[in-house]
Formats: sequence, structure tokens, C-alpha cells
Amino acid sequence: MEIREMRAFVAVVEAGAMSKAARQLHVSQPALSQTITALERRLGVRLLVRTSTGVQATDAGTTLLGEARAVLARHDQALAAMARHTKTGGGVLRVGIPLELPPELLPSALARLADAFPDTRVQARHLSSVAQVAALRTGELDIGLVRERPPGPDLDAVLVVAENVGVLLAADLAEKLGSPVRLEDLAGLEWFAFARAGSPAWYDELAAILRSHGLDVGPDVPEEQRLIVELKIPAVSAGGAYAFAPPDWPYPMPDTVRWLPLAGNPIVRRTWAVWPATSHRRDVAEFVAALEDHQRRESRA
Repeated sequence: MEIREMRAFVAVVEAGAMSKAARQLHVSQPALSQTITALERRLGVRLLVRTSTGVQATDAGTTLLGEARAVLARHDQALAAMARHTKTGGGVLRVGIPLELPPELLPSALARLADAFPDTRVQARHLSSVAQVAALRTGELDIGLVRERPPGPDLDAVLVVAENVGVLLAADLAEKLGSPVRLEDLAGLEWFAFARAGSPAWYDELAAILRSHGLDVGPDVPEEQRLIVELKIPAVSAGGAYAFAPPDWPYPMPDTVRWLPLAGNPIVRRTWAVWPATSHRRDVAEFVAALEDHQRRESRA
């Protein structure tokens, strides 16, 4: 039985509802339900009963609740004691974040980090890939999530997200083109782009794909003009433009806009976790491992 599973079980019993516990743990309700179901299967007993008002512990669940609380208390005490002897964990973890990450990536990784290093505080900063790499090299960030793998031996990197990007279109245009959309059918529309300066390699890759399908990438976006995701909706709703977005785009979408997949999945957006090669922080290692595990689960799904 893992610490993560015990902490999830205790949270559900104390919250009295799966949905409330999921919010407290920063995970999705289906993921939490799967954790509890897997735990019950492994132990061979029913731990919870669902009622009209929430969930309650069975007799076996009540027994596990007492044991789990004791184990978690000793676990947290052990971490606190070891933190006094090492600087490789705890303190502040400064994380760089790009726009439009998959909605469950950070919550699941942060929940695992909190289990392993409860004394670590996370400070998140929304920065472009270029700005994150610069901040990593000047010591202003501990780990970054970037859209292009940086060169050089001073930074380590691992791929944590690979998304088949789709397209946002006005609803009437989306109905006309059908699903999936061929890239060449977007000819004549304006690409709602981002500034190349923020992520040159990713921009160049995307622009090359568009040109290979006969599309005009349009004029360069000024470096000082940041891409604001909320502007994608009004930009495409009038029908004269398109924008790219992942399938689980975590923003409200009105009836005037549709997301459609691209035929053949020609555009794959990758995100790397990047950190200084000289880092020996165990909380950084745990955070990266959690991101990798999420990627492996998504690949198998």
C-alpha cells in the first residue's frame, strides 16, 4: 500500500464525499475513484459504501482509517526529521509554467510532491519557453516546463507531454469543413499566432508544417505582444481566423466556436521538464518523476 493511496483514502473518509476530497487533493474525481477502487481490490475488502449523501467507511475501512492515520503521521514526522539534515528537499520550489498545460498534469504532480515533501512550497510563474530557460540559467527557477528542449549540458530535460493539437474554428465554418479538418482546408484564413521570440524552435516547426500544406503563416507577431488564450475565442468566432489548441483545452468555449481534430495529426506539441544539471534536490526529482508517470499513463490510455 502506497502513502499516496493511504492519504487519498483518509481524505475521502474525512471529507465524506469523493468530489470534495478530489478538490482537496487537486486531482480529478475519476482518478481518485480509481485509486480507491484499486486499493480495495488489492486489499480484498470493501472500504467505502456510497450513499445518497456521500461515502462512509465500512468496518474494514474504519480499521484502515486508524492505521493509515498513524502511518501518515509517522511518515510526515520522518520527513520533517530528515529535512533538518539535508537541503535537498523542502523550502520553495520555483516552477515555470507555459500556457495551456493538460488540466490534470500539474494537480497530480503537485499532489504527489505534497505527499513526499509536505514542507516544500511551490511558486509558479507563467513564462515563455525562452524566459524560463533564461531564468533556469540565472538561478531564478528550479524547474521549467518548456515547449522546446534547450541545448547545452547545463540543463537536464525529459519529455512529459505530447499532444495532438487540433484547431479552433467558428461553429458554422467547423460544420462546413467537417471533422477531422485537413490543414490545407484552412487556406485563406488567418492564423492566430504567437510571438516567435517566446519559443523559436516550436514556432519554426509549426510554421514549417503550415507552409508544407500551402498555408500562409502571416506577418510576425511583435515580441512584446503576449499570447493571451482568452483572445483566441473572439479571434476565431468571426470566421476569418483559426487557432490551434490541445484536445483538453481548459478554457470555457462558447457555442460560436468549435474544437476539431486535424486529419492525420500533423501537429504534435511537446512539453519538456527542464532543470539545472547540477541540481541535487530530491523534491525536484520527485516532481519530475510524477510528471513522467503522468506521461506514461497518458501514453497507455
